[in-house]
Amino acid sequence: MFPRKLDSSKTHSDDGDFVSEYQITDSGYGKDNVKLFHVERNGSVHNIKEFEVNTHLKLYSKKDYLNGDNSDIVATDSQKNTVYLLAKKFGVKSPEEFAIRLVNHFLTTYRHIEAAHVYIEEYPWRRLNYSKDLHGREHNHAFIFTPVAIRYCDVQQKRNDKHPTIISGLKGMRVLKTTQSSFVNFINDEYRSLPDMEDRVFSTIISASWQYSIVEKVNFDFLWHHVKELILQNFAGDVDVGVPSPSVQNTIYLAQRDVLKSIKEISSISIQMPNKHYFQFDTSKHPKVVQGENKEVFYPVDKPSGIIYSQLSRKNVSSKL
Repeated sequence: MFPRKLDSSKTHSDDGDFVSEYQITDSGYGKDNVKLFHVERNGSVHNIKEFEVNTHLKLYSKKDYLNGDNSDIVATDSQKNTVYLLAKKFGVKSPEEFAIRLVNHFLTTYRHIEAAHVYIEEYPWRRLNYSKDLHGREHNHAFIFTPVAIRYCDVQQKRNDKHPTIISGLKGMRVLKTTQSSFVNFINDEYRSLPDMEDRVFSTIISASWQYSIVEKVNFDFLWHHVKELILQNFAGDVDVGVPSPSVQNTIYLAQRDVLKSIKEISSISIQMPNKHYFQFDTSKHPKVVQGENKEVFYPVDKPSGIIYSQLSRKNVSSKL
């Protein structure tokens, strides 16, 4: 949604009646959950994109609210049709490029629109590659749903802005590692019950969002996958030896630092990692059944869960994350 702004100015209704006691300080409308599936046919090789698109518009006038005058309203059904018609006319590449196109269309086509906002989630389809093909080739027109993470983008622009604000992100990326995670030397007072944990299971569901400082000639598809890989590398480390994690906080920071170091187009990145706890089952109370230390059997505890998050930005750069 658009950020709320308080305005102390007096408000007049469009029919001339002075409204002194109340004023509309925020408004907008749009079409949510527009499902779009696009097939690009290059001979026998097909490429697909499936999006869920949300479009929101903000008008200069409030006469639709104050007077029931609908003459400035671009109907939500028209917004839905715009999604399909622009997809047909220009094709569909990345969520970011399509969102930018929609925002630009609304602002240039309708001069009475103050701001446009488009949010898109992409469905995670991947080209099918299965073991029956001994050459490891990918299928020309068959795909498999691989919900490792949900990709999204959020693009907003006001009429007087030179460029849109472009935020990309991922959510729902659940990961786990069975060692090289510790949590020790935290505050020890009368409220503490958790012991130092030298080696624990580290599991979380990663959410991340990042803001672009550059709009033109950006390979959004490549950079989204690059950010995802940098986050996973800092979580897991080398495939043979891994990487130590002294805290979730430190893992988050190292991932954020690598993203900003590697990708100049990104000005700020926010990452959130809730704890998904796996606690060792205490077998010491059952010596007649099993002997020795238990390092194999755990019980998952989803709630309550810790939540750790931070935002890392380049210095002297403002962020809308």
